[in-house]
Amino acid sequence: MTYKVLIVDDHWLVREGLKLILETDDRFQVVGEAENGEIALELAAVAQPDIVLLDLNMPVLSGLETLKRMKAQYPAIPVIILTTYNEDERMLESLMNGAKGYLLKDTSREHLIRTIDSALRGETLLQPEITERVFRLHARETYQAGTDAQLLTDKETQILRAVARGFRSKEIAGDIGISERTVKAHLTNIYNKLGVDSRSQAVALAIEKGLLQL
Repeated sequence: MTYKVLIVDDHWLVREGLKLILETDDRFQVVGEAENGEIALELAAVAQPDIVLLDLNMPVLSGLETLKRMKAQYPAIPVIILTTYNEDERMLESLMNGAKGYLLKDTSREHLIRTIDSALRGETLLQPEITERVFRLHARETYQAGTDAQLLTDKETQILRAVARGFRSKEIAGDIGISERTVKAHLTNIYNKLGVDSRSQAVALAIEKGLLQL
């Protein structure tokens, strides 16, 4: 099966680099390139991509606003955020608004493909180095302990921390000695407690609430 990819970034070199990498895998076809959010939304309507790679920092229409409109108009299309090290707050907000994950623009081919594959399966693969940077950012902020402080059990916190560091359910299960099915059951409980419906949103909200610590 061939998956259609839409690349949205205002830098031609970034778009070209991603396109060259994706073209090394016969499963992916780049069906559109956009330099801003308005063009991206127009292309999405025509090309009907299976996945979107979206820059946060763009002219005309910001990546975050593009994401919001994209999820409103095409909720079934997974969106992966392309980010740099100085976009922590916007990256966190993008996860809360439905992004399936995020990648550094200089990520390796292996991690790019792995993240796309996860998103297409309906999963989320978070890049550990970015997540840890966000952890450090929010660790400096004051968190007032309240009912949220005990919202997650120790096991749920352990599993969500592993998710935040980029591990998949199968890897988490093997690491802590439980079945993959049990891991997924814990994740369902986490989603219900936090009022979210994806790994990325769960991680983002847990970070925002101070529920996850390094």
